[in-house]
Amino acid sequence: MLHDQIRIISLVPSITELLYSLGLADQVVGITKFCVHPNEWFKTKTRIGGTKNIHIEKIRSLAPTLVIANKEENVKEQVESLETFTKVHLTDVSNLEDALKMIQDIGTLTHSQVKATEIIAAIQEGFAELIGLPIQQRLQSIPCAYLIWQDPYMTIGGDTFINDLLTKIGFSNVFAKSLRYPSISLSEIEQSKCKVIFLSSEPYPFKQIHIDVLQKYFPNKLILLVDGEMFSWYGSRLLDAAAYFKSLTKTVSSGL
Repeated sequence: MLHDQIRIISLVPSITELLYSLGLADQVVGITKFCVHPNEWFKTKTRIGGTKNIHIEKIRSLAPTLVIANKEENVKEQVESLETFTKVHLTDVSNLEDALKMIQDIGTLTHSQVKATEIIAAIQEGFAELIGLPIQQRLQSIPCAYLIWQDPYMTIGGDTFINDLLTKIGFSNVFAKSLRYPSISLSEIEQSKCKVIFLSSEPYPFKQIHIDVLQKYFPNKLILLVDGEMFSWYGSRLLDAAAYFKSLTKTVSSGL
């Protein structure tokens, strides 16, 4: 199939941003309501529902030749419904290596291999520089808790993409023995003996007020707001992630 005959629908916000970085503006015909980057696509592309409640018939009407989905972010039964009338590429990303392979696979599927290879090389260079810092400039397995939700508080397990990035940049997830996204209590956070608590900007939009509340419970812990997209968006957002993590680790180093 020729490049200009591809009609793509993305059901994954971070991959939508990747498709933009690959130069596929004319090929992408549909995105979800959570695909907020790039902003011009969010404003102009046809929206086909949310990641968990896609509109099957609306997708069918757009006549896609390729739908890109994700095992974690999309609903299995809905993805299977799409497979009855179009090609579906199901991604599954648990670590940085998976993310790089996914970028290469998407590049191949969309005839954008050259650009995909450039993106991968730039991401690898950024993380190599970060991980290759002299040992005295790197954090060494600082115990942390990464919260993604409140009421109840929820964290991330050891089988998540976020956990892999935390480990790579010098942290040790105190809830790594858990799977996926478990609910936890304040007492469990205390018992974990973490030194740092990260409050993510997504999916729950933690703010300074939440730091103030938790600081009363944990006066001796460093509590920081972090950019959840840098930790969980596994597409071309990774181009900016290494620089962000370098700055974050400096902040943690000076705060402990």
